[in-house]
Amino acid sequence: MSQKTNSLKQLALQKFKKNFWGVLSFYFIASVGLISIFAYVFAPDNSQYANQMHLAIHSKQPGFKVQMLTIPSKITMNQSLIDRVFFGKKNTNTEVPISEYTITEDELVYKEFASDGLQGAEKELKLNIFANNSPKEYIEHKTFLFGTDKYGRDLLSRVLVGARISFFIGFVAVLISLIIGVTLGSIAGYFGGKIDALIMWIINVTWSIPTLLLVIAITLALGKGFWQVFIAVGLTMWVEVARVVRGQIISTKEMQYVTAARALGYNDFRIITKHILPNIMAPVIVISAANFAAAILIESGLSFLGIGAQPPMASWGAMIKDHYNYIILGKPYLAVIPGLCIMSLVMAFMLIGNALRDAFDVKS
Repeated sequence: MSQKTNSLKQLALQKFKKNFWGVLSFYFIASVGLISIFAYVFAPDNSQYANQMHLAIHSKQPGFKVQMLTIPSKITMNQSLIDRVFFGKKNTNTEVPISEYTITEDELVYKEFASDGLQGAEKELKLNIFANNSPKEYIEHKTFLFGTDKYGRDLLSRVLVGARISFFIGFVAVLISLIIGVTLGSIAGYFGGKIDALIMWIINVTWSIPTLLLVIAITLALGKGFWQVFIAVGLTMWVEVARVVRGQIISTKEMQYVTAARALGYNDFRIITKHILPNIMAPVIVISAANFAAAILIESGLSFLGIGAQPPMASWGAMIKDHYNYIILGKPYLAVIPGLCIMSLVMAFMLIGNALRDAFDVKS
């Protein structure tokens, strides 16, 4: 009778599956990732950056409903389906919130929506602007589930589109930090001597600079923008990865299987990549999960300071910056909703990091 054996990876996966919060966090992160990729498919406002402004209905409460008139434009935009799905629709039409309307033989007479008990302006449109279609086809009842921001934009759409920056900055930053950190940490730990001393000096100098200050300096050097923030955050998060990899390799390089690989004549590159790194990746994976959370918080802080993603690009941190003063004006949801999104995503990464730490713990 043969006994079934499981590899360490299978055992770790089984332990991870038994961790309720880890599995729940994994599905939550996967859902946010799916939403961030197809944000414009899920968003009620699928215009680029969900930037359709309606100043007449600014700062409305969640669940606000209004009639929206779409005035067609004569400008035609040639846009592919892929471009529209991943980068939003280039909208040339004009949307006008209205309170009432009447249709005559040759005109559409409507009254613009006005809040605070004011009287909206009454305007007319010739029916031929609708290209022989019924004007009613261009009027719909819109519901803003999360309300509208101070520019009258759909808050739900901005939150969905803003998830893209917060989510992908984690991936890019962690990827950059792994490439730099694993490379320098491996060289320092394996070769030692003056090389180790030089790399450790670079690590200590970088470690001594406050993270946010270093990110701000790199961002200002590279310029304000989307990718600049990604690179800046990634260039500040490699230090911890390098320190852990270096320590793990120092404790591993004298083990018997490494000595056997040297005796067989394998070169240093193969020994590091094929024999040592696969056996020390457990703590690196845990650190990467924590770095995901840290990257999201740093980007949010940069956007709050105004040097992160630039308008009209949607970002959770920038949304808090735009609306934090509304907390004392009786409309806290404008800042609380994106704040809760940041908190929940960061917490999910921390919980999945804890679950991975427990799963890769060989002592248990």
